[in-house]
Amino acid sequence: MEKILIACEYSGRVRDAFIKNGHDAVSCDLLPSDSDFGPHYQGNICDILDNDWDMIIAFPPCTDLAVSGARWFKEKQADGRQQASIDFFMQFANHPCKKIAIENPIGIMSTKWRKPDQIIQPWQFGHGETKATCLWLKGLPKLTPTNIVKGREQKIWKMGPSEERSKLRSLTYQGIADAMADQWG
Repeated sequence: MEKILIACEYSGRVRDAFIKNGHDAVSCDLLPSDSDFGPHYQGNICDILDNDWDMIIAFPPCTDLAVSGARWFKEKQADGRQQASIDFFMQFANHPCKKIAIENPIGIMSTKWRKPDQIIQPWQFGHGETKATCLWLKGLPKLTPTNIVKGREQKIWKMGPSEERSKLRSLTYQGIADAMADQWG
């Protein structure tokens, strides 16, 4: 049984998938967890980041990093938001833990740091949607698709404005969460 930190996850989907596979997994986010199934630390990730984890799976906020927001990059660079987001991302990249996965959409980390080890799509894991998702890996294998489906909708991209939009856009698809737990656990 490994001790696993799921960083920047409020949904509990990845944490719960690892727990169901017999691991000691904890999620952490500034938001409360949407799932009561497993333990969740609501607070600053820095409070628990150095707690001797066997594996860290991080979902750092992409608001200032994703190419989908490129039209605001100059403003975010000028006021320091983008650099703060890069520094936050790099906390995970530079962590001494032997097994690390960092998830983010296509964005500037490919040039500010390095290219991702893998780009996955929800349709490779049973969800008929497109959402290119980058994975930077350390000590972990690339994910193998589990259920390739034909649908290729762009639901996330087409999502209209709402108070819940950013939260809904950041959800990890259950098929991807299960694949992480099955293949990395």
